[in-house]
Amino acid sequence: MIAWLRAHHRLCWPGLAFLLIAPSATTIRLRAQSGHEDEWSFYGHDAGGMRYSPLSQINRENVASLKVAWTFHTGDISDGKGGRKRSGFESTPLMVDSTLYVTTPFNRVIALDPETGAQRWAYDPKSALDGDYGDGLVNRGVSTWLDAARPAGQPCRRRIFEVTQDARLVAIDGATGSPCSDFGKTGQVSLREVSGYHAGWYHMTSPPAIIDELVIVGSAIDDNHRADMARGVVRAYDVRTGALRWSWDPLPANRVANGKTQPFRSGAANAWSVMAIDAERDLVFIPTGSPSPDYYGGLRPGDDKWANSVVALRAKTGEFVWGFQLVHHDLWDFDSAAPPLLTTVHRDGQDVPVVIQGNKAGLLYVLNRDTGKPVFPVEERPVPQSDVPGEKASPTQPFPLAPPPLAAHTLTADEAWGPTPEDREACRKTISQLRNEGIFTPPSLKGTLMVPGNIGGMTWSGYAFDPQHSLLVTNTNNIVAGARLIPRVKFEQRGSHDEDGDYGDQTGAPYGMFRHFLQSPSDLPCSAPPWGLLTAVDMNEGKIRWQVPLGSMQDFGGAHAQQIPPGSISLGGPIVTAGGIVFIAGTTDSFLRGFDIETGKELWKAQLPAGANAMPMTYRLASSGKQYLVIAAGGHPKITEEKLGDALIAFTIQ
Repeated sequence: MIAWLRAHHRLCWPGLAFLLIAPSATTIRLRAQSGHEDEWSFYGHDAGGMRYSPLSQINRENVASLKVAWTFHTGDISDGKGGRKRSGFESTPLMVDSTLYVTTPFNRVIALDPETGAQRWAYDPKSALDGDYGDGLVNRGVSTWLDAARPAGQPCRRRIFEVTQDARLVAIDGATGSPCSDFGKTGQVSLREVSGYHAGWYHMTSPPAIIDELVIVGSAIDDNHRADMARGVVRAYDVRTGALRWSWDPLPANRVANGKTQPFRSGAANAWSVMAIDAERDLVFIPTGSPSPDYYGGLRPGDDKWANSVVALRAKTGEFVWGFQLVHHDLWDFDSAAPPLLTTVHRDGQDVPVVIQGNKAGLLYVLNRDTGKPVFPVEERPVPQSDVPGEKASPTQPFPLAPPPLAAHTLTADEAWGPTPEDREACRKTISQLRNEGIFTPPSLKGTLMVPGNIGGMTWSGYAFDPQHSLLVTNTNNIVAGARLIPRVKFEQRGSHDEDGDYGDQTGAPYGMFRHFLQSPSDLPCSAPPWGLLTAVDMNEGKIRWQVPLGSMQDFGGAHAQQIPPGSISLGGPIVTAGGIVFIAGTTDSFLRGFDIETGKELWKAQLPAGANAMPMTYRLASSGKQYLVIAAGGHPKITEEKLGDALIAFTIQ
């Protein structure tokens, strides 16, 4: 069996065998026509995270001619032995100043020649690699800032910022890889000064956000250890000195019960994904996750704002501007895991600046960037209520009327799937024993069907937006799970943790937790395929333009005698180019693929040496005039039978 866990959470689920403002379209076209170097200077290409490249040298007509240009091996791999977690190479490089910057699972930052893949320098922050990191050893990239006030050739004019697994913010010179001595203490600032900090349980995986002269960081906080985990504070630091400028806490410090003020027994609600920046409006957009513990909320009554939200803060001061909560009083681990995306949509004859935010419930919200008001209507619908003593679930949840849900929200026992009659019967029996009233059915003492499960819908993989076609492209997962609350006395009995699944202590709460993904004896999911989809949504109309299965799980968990329908679970999101192509990897079959943006037709794929649970990126060099496509392929830290790797691979037209 393969142990699985969704990114940014510690607890394993044994038994699961798979597991700045966005530039205008006019500006993009002008850039594409120029002969200058085209960089990839933010995680999502631009500060608003559109993941759209104006390059068209690689296009629908010639994409089949893409070949490997070079491969670089970082050498940083951990198999999970010797006191270390498994590694996952999930970094998306930046390309600025004719240099490619990539991070490794060990937090080393490496500068490469973007034409040849030759190493120029490497910086090692000496991260503690033996921590109890719930995500495994993972880092998704760096951020950069150019100090225009510093003369060319001076140290740290170009600064590279990384947040480490062991909770430090480091600044290094983009030219040499040396620490910036004027930043913090010898080039680093500790991020451990938060209430409830615990080594390993509080860590960092996503690149920070940078606006003006501030570098802004969130945190990754492990789920389900305790009720009162570390607070998910967002903090801004001076890019030159490392001095703390402001902090914002998404959760209240206290609650009122029976007329008395009492401590709010919760933590987390942390921003572990990538943030988005609107420099013109002086706004930073924060996606927040679930409060602690995930599956019992009796100690955190109410909506738990601003957990499970997208929040706009004034970048200079950290002042709260507006917030929109996607899930009230989360009991399902439905984080706002995908990064916010800033773009413009055309509605009622007007161009409307928006922030798009999806979550693991498979729901996509389109909000006015200035006010946070929904651009497409959102209604509060009644949802199932909890039968667990001490718990009071939210009576309603917000459902957008458009776009439609991008993941299934119901599964009956009669709809159970399996490659053989025996598999189907096993799944049918498992589902029939669970409380099952569709999405937002609360965890129960009997056990509840979670549809989708906590890596369903839109994960940290995120989405890309093509302004030429007004299409948002995203990968989604369609898998289900079961969750059960266990009274504290029973949970702590010796020998009680004997089921094949994942147990969470939830210390301080009256219940522990057990969860597991629903799989048949074949190891394939009990929900019907496709388990992974690639979807294009018309964001002007709020309608699905096309939807196709993404990848294959034919050999998932071993070879299957039966033909398995297409559609794979995927982690690692898409990009879109002016060449009319969606590039995405992330599937369990370890391919990088290219799809036609207008139809969803697969045009090209390349087998990779390991799974590529990372977002690709692309750039063009002035020196050669060539466009390159780059992806990190290193396997996944939670799929223990998947091959590990350390390869950064560049493709170009030969």
